[in-house]
Amino acid sequence: MSDSATMGAAEQPPPPEVVSPLARIYGQPLTQLPLDLYIPPDAMAVMLDAFEGPLDLLLYLIRKANVNVLDIPMAPLTAQYLLYVEAMRTHNLELAADYLVMAAMLIEIKSRMLLPRPKIDADDEADDPRAELVRRLIEYEQMKLAGHGLNELPQAERDFEWVEVWVEKTLLRRLPEVSVLDLQNAWRGILRQARLHSHHRVQREELSVREHMTMILRHLRDAGGFVEFVDLFDPQQGAPVLVVHFLALLELAREHLLEMTQVEAFAPIYLRLSDERHESR
Repeated sequence: MSDSATMGAAEQPPPPEVVSPLARIYGQPLTQLPLDLYIPPDAMAVMLDAFEGPLDLLLYLIRKANVNVLDIPMAPLTAQYLLYVEAMRTHNLELAADYLVMAAMLIEIKSRMLLPRPKIDADDEADDPRAELVRRLIEYEQMKLAGHGLNELPQAERDFEWVEVWVEKTLLRRLPEVSVLDLQNAWRGILRQARLHSHHRVQREELSVREHMTMILRHLRDAGGFVEFVDLFDPQQGAPVLVVHFLALLELAREHLLEMTQVEAFAPIYLRLSDERHESR
């Protein structure tokens, strides 16, 4: 009976081999790719969580294992990394070339950590074989986070569209303002002309500023509302008359009954009736 039991045990088929699924679709494991499914060689990077390089894959494994990047367990990390690289190598050797270089570096670091370390003084610190790898991982993670931050910013033709609007504007020519110095120089020029035509006469003459204001307004209206500064004064009338005439001009400007303009700096000064005064005419 024992012999038949032994034979029965020998005739039992071996247990089926456990095959790890290639992927999961709607929670169901996919152990074999469809026969009519075409996968380009470069699509393996998308199937492996779209890793952008060896450092990206290594950082993913570290964050997935929830370990400190400053204290990396090299043995399990190297084993997991080699599993990914082996899966990638079987599909596309050219795509896995850079990953193989990183795998060699991990194996080297793992081997150096297994070797006995020489005794060192208490003040000296032992060189960690993982220091260079940790530095590269930290720098890569910082650049990756910065890239994600830039990608979150609004981008033209992705988050908004450019809109061109035609705005028709009339180009207004802004004339320079008449400064006090310009007015002073013009007045001095009038006085110099008056001295050339002045005679020594002693007499008393009553001059009215209001009367000269009326004369200036009448002169501007007769000239079409626009006249040059020097044409408003007659040097032959003498300095007293010119002074009163100039005071009347200043009073009209103060009351906004006329305006002083220039085409450009240091150009002749022109007088014109204000817009309200000119329209009321």
